Amino acid sequence: MNDSVLREQLAELLNGGQAHLTLKQALANLDPKLRDSRVGGSNSVWAELEHMRIAQEDILRYTLDPKKWKSPKFPDGFWPRGEVTDQRWQATIEGFNSDLKEVIALVRNANIEVTAEIPHGEGRTYLREVLLVADHNAYHLGQIVTIRKALGAWEK
Repeated sequence: MNDSVLREQLAELLNGGQAHLTLKQALANLDPKLRDSRVGGSNSVWAELEHMRIAQEDILRYTLDPKKWKSPKFPDGFWPRGEVTDQRWQATIEGFNSDLKEVIALVRNANIEVTAEIPHGEGRTYLREVLLVADHNAYHLGQIVTIRKALGAWEK
């Protein structure tokens, strides 16, 4: 089976910009003073962004080799603590983008059968993990837009 179409469509889904916006679009022109702002009981844009990074990293590392990776404690370990600084903000964006590129590289790796079970995956497939990343990211990108709208910081 030639699965190149599936692989490319998965890569496009992960990159965003089709059914949902990209991370770059979601964060465009956000005033740094609003990164840690909350409206009502919502999370901040920072909390959503760092949560996305942590979860994506966890799924990726679990998929690649759980012997070298220990998942954060659920649920507290999947949400950031402390305030965001410019340095933490930038590190989060860089870490998210780096891991996303790695997930896309996994999808494009012809040596990996994307529909096959992960050897250590308890019946889970590579495809399931990739779709989980895409689904989770899309959901939280929507949350970021909702928070920005509530803050009056969405221009689209």
